[in-house]
Amino acid sequence: MACSYILTPNPTKLNLSFAPSDLDAPSPSSSVSFTNTKPRRRKLSANSVSDTPNLLNFPNYPSPNPIIPEKDTSRWNPLQRAASAALDFAETALLRRERSKPLPKTVDPRHQISGNYAPVPEKSVKSSLSVDGKIPDCIDGVYLRNGANPLFEPVSGHHLFDGDGMVHAVKITNGDASYSCRFTETERLVQEKQLGSPIFPKAIGELHGHSGIARLMLFYARGLFGLLNHKNGTGVANAGLVYFHDRLLAMSEDDLPYQVRVTDNGDLETIGRFDFDGQLSSAMIAHPKIDPVTKELFALSYDVVKKPYLKYFKFSPEGEKSPDVEIPLASPTMMHDFAITENFVVIPDQQVVFKLSDMFLGKSPVKYDGEKISRFGILPRNAKDASEMVWVESPETFCFHLWNAWESPETDEVVVIGSCMTPADSIFNECDEQLNSVLSEIRLNLKTGKSKRRTIIPGSVQMNLEAGMVNRNLLGRKTRYAYLAIAEPWPKVSGFAKVDLSTGEVKNHFYGGKKYGGEPFFLPRGLESDGEDDGYIMSFVHDEESWESELHIVNAVTLELKATVKLPSRVPYGFHGTFVNSADMLNQA
Repeated sequence: MACSYILTPNPTKLNLSFAPSDLDAPSPSSSVSFTNTKPRRRKLSANSVSDTPNLLNFPNYPSPNPIIPEKDTSRWNPLQRAASAALDFAETALLRRERSKPLPKTVDPRHQISGNYAPVPEKSVKSSLSVDGKIPDCIDGVYLRNGANPLFEPVSGHHLFDGDGMVHAVKITNGDASYSCRFTETERLVQEKQLGSPIFPKAIGELHGHSGIARLMLFYARGLFGLLNHKNGTGVANAGLVYFHDRLLAMSEDDLPYQVRVTDNGDLETIGRFDFDGQLSSAMIAHPKIDPVTKELFALSYDVVKKPYLKYFKFSPEGEKSPDVEIPLASPTMMHDFAITENFVVIPDQQVVFKLSDMFLGKSPVKYDGEKISRFGILPRNAKDASEMVWVESPETFCFHLWNAWESPETDEVVVIGSCMTPADSIFNECDEQLNSVLSEIRLNLKTGKSKRRTIIPGSVQMNLEAGMVNRNLLGRKTRYAYLAIAEPWPKVSGFAKVDLSTGEVKNHFYGGKKYGGEPFFLPRGLESDGEDDGYIMSFVHDEESWESELHIVNAVTLELKATVKLPSRVPYGFHGTFVNSADMLNQA
């Protein structure tokens, strides 16, 4: 079995050709083909998209008023036009060569973005949505969830993580709900719209082997001739969302954050790339942490090309950045997440690394380093340099996400809660081994430098748990409960589990039938909350039989479904979300 974020509903019937269809009317009989023609330009409108369940579908938008214009060459001089034509010719030859070889499922768009992983067009605000049940009175604000939603039909390899960022928003006021979804207008997306094609290389799907090197050369050659600008970021802002310093920030770890504003009626607009008033000059990890007491934001930045490969920094509640703390690493390492405690940051240095030189050997630059020993670094939150870092080895430990961490002074330990994934590189590289994501407690002893790891859930009820959270009001403190997506059958999410981290007791909430969801978001009931689990779980859920999407609101104590908001269009499976209350919305910068 391939171990990756893939879907294989019926790969022999997937294609890269598209026909217009009504947004909410699937057409399972659509014809299919995978041609080797020059990539076509896609034109957008908000009213139509091929929404066939088992096809790779891209919006095919009719004139007039396309959102994506034809390539504008009027500003180019004769040399630039000639360079563009030559580079386009070279890219066509590269694509022809690439398409002569089969793609692994980890980067085959027919697997990576099929079914409800396929993209959708933007939707303006639709108000007064139908609600089954009653939305709790304490929910007043907007639930937002990020995800990968490629604007253009892939012309080559494509990984799920490569798609352009799109934020889906449900605004709730006095029990009334509205919905909208918008692309985050990254520098990459804006330029590709102007150029009419997907010019920027896809970090995972295309940058591997000799063709990846060739694609990079073409990309930088276009920059050299002034055909595009790669100096203002190449990221997709499709992973994380955080509300900090009166701003909603959309993030992916390959760029600076992007500020997105929620309008009064629940629509979304991109303000732009946000560098904290010139203080931030490097990419920021997609999972920064906000301390619920001090209101500081903690973050990492990693570089895959040059040293320092890793930096740590934080921001005051007023948005003032601390100096960078350079953390010495022997090689650039994948760090999608980290953790905080009351006094420390906990940084994983694991076995998935970047080795760009492997591209010259025709291999992927993302690899599992079996000779490296996984470890965690514990650094005081106010450290000025890395001299106070304590490294504790934790062999064969790879956690793509860490759910929480806290200090245990009586044992001189830092306790880390995460889902340990094996094989470690299975998200990026195809393999035959069954993927497992096991909820684990990892205890790091600061005195002895040794670690212990235990499986939290009994083997008799073991399941893949990925994507979720604890009560964020207790982040960095000891928590009893975690709410985690049940990624069964992998990678689909059939429900979520409420796990007692001390006893291993599990209570499951399944969506039922052919309904699948994503990250369960825990929203505390408010200042009057009675206990750690006094709140509600929110999650987008999609029915693969009716091809309709909903927002589910579940009581976190009883796991009883309290309300279902019927959404006006399909919401693809996505990544991470947040909630912005109505008071914070009024104070947006």
